[in-house]
Amino acid sequence: MTEDLSARLRSADPAVGLRAAGALRRLAERVEATHVELARREGWSWEQIGDALGVSRQSIHAKYGKRR
Repeated sequence: MTEDLSARLRSADPAVGLRAAGALRRLAERVEATHVELARREGWSWEQIGDALGVSRQSIHAKYGKRR
């Protein structure tokens, strides 16, 4: 998997690079959502989560607050 990703990052084809960037973005969103949910279950405030992500509590609450 690592070799495949490395090869994609070195590709001269913009379509390959853009697909890789999109895949990474989707993965990052899943990781974030998973850990926001875990943090909330452990009693973290929206402010603590926002601080950990480097965003405001309002923006993180707007993104995840109604998913419960």
